[in-house]
Amino acid sequence: MPRIVIIGAGSGFGGRLSVDIMSRPVLRDSEIGLCDIHAGRLERVSDYVRRTAEHHGLPTRVRADQDRRKLLPGADFVITSVAVGGAAYSGSPALEEVEIPRKYGIEQSVADTVGVGGVFRFLRTGPVQHQFFRDMEELCPDACVLNHTNPMAMLTWLHSLDSSVRNVGLCHSVQGTTAKLARIAGVPPEETSHWVAGINHQAWVLQLRHGKEDLYPRLRAALDDPVVVRDDTVRFELMKQFGYFVTESTRHNSEYLPYFRRTPELMERFGLEKRQIGAAPPRVREWMKDTGVEGGDGPVGALRPSQEFTTGIMEAMLTDVPYRFNGNVMNSGLIDNLPSGCCVEVPCMVDARGVHPCHVGALPPQLAALNRSNVAVQELAVRAVLERDREAAFHACALDPLTAAVASLDQIRAMFDELWAAEEHLLKWFDPAHTGPLPELCAAH
Repeated sequence: MPRIVIIGAGSGFGGRLSVDIMSRPVLRDSEIGLCDIHAGRLERVSDYVRRTAEHHGLPTRVRADQDRRKLLPGADFVITSVAVGGAAYSGSPALEEVEIPRKYGIEQSVADTVGVGGVFRFLRTGPVQHQFFRDMEELCPDACVLNHTNPMAMLTWLHSLDSSVRNVGLCHSVQGTTAKLARIAGVPPEETSHWVAGINHQAWVLQLRHGKEDLYPRLRAALDDPVVVRDDTVRFELMKQFGYFVTESTRHNSEYLPYFRRTPELMERFGLEKRQIGAAPPRVREWMKDTGVEGGDGPVGALRPSQEFTTGIMEAMLTDVPYRFNGNVMNSGLIDNLPSGCCVEVPCMVDARGVHPCHVGALPPQLAALNRSNVAVQELAVRAVLERDREAAFHACALDPLTAAVASLDQIRAMFDELWAAEEHLLKWFDPAHTGPLPELCAAH
């Protein structure tokens, strides 16, 4: 019986991935261990998963506990999807990570990947999530961790450098982007093949084919259709100027580079809105719309798998039948013109022996240059956590392309100090006097 633990089960991923597990016959006799420090969310998602198993007459066992250490012993797979300090995209500290930089002219859109918001999200999340890995080293050292927490690249980098536990970072932007491009090109997504590589949220669709046909001529022709372009302004502009389409949405990508959110005029030109942080998380976020699950307490519904790679990886490792996916792994000679040892998102094969990343070679140089501007931020943020170095965290913020395009160094310093003061209660890891475990203060992702 496979043993699967989901840490942060009260997030949107808890119910969705449990349904994915039960959708695969090979995994239906699994034990699913659901963990969340929020008792109410944990009760709702565990009730949903149990009702689903019972409704479909499945042998799946469900355990739920607020203490992960009770669920981790002997786990084969651990899924992580957490937010530290508050809800991922509403209330504090997400509010401060958007509003304080805004005072200095920095208009972020999501603030979870790079940029000031992404750096501070990592500073408060990385040390806490890394405690999960310390527990796994003790309780389930042979487990494979499938991480869905952002900032994906920074967390994968941290865990890979400072833990012996196998892990891979998983996102859904490659699946969503390639399916969207297939529809724009007028072909069924399931009939296409693709080759995508770069870094998380900024990977490049290097090839998209329908049989032997290269679909890029059709995509470039779409640049002349204002209706199509209007729906995804930033990504079509990047393809127009740099030659290739990028994963993740216009909204996300607009904050990773200096070209789109620097002035109100640019934002208006590309149809970009100011980020508004609500007091409470939305019931169903955009990425959940294909799941059939509404926060863990909706109707049981059909066992319809989602687009997530997670359970395909599990099945391949259990059956030794290879499965292909795009994963976030360390760059050990995979992309020649990105720094060795950074985190890259590349095609991977997985079987019973584990995850085998594919060699990509060199990206087109203009694409690698864009990636490197974000890798620099990630590198300094990871160094900040590994070495408990506040100054490295400042350098990460100062190197962010959008931040550097808008604010002077003294403004960035003032902003950094203000945001650090606002989140100091979540940054105990950096206090030289701190010893022992960190308060987890986790909420739904």
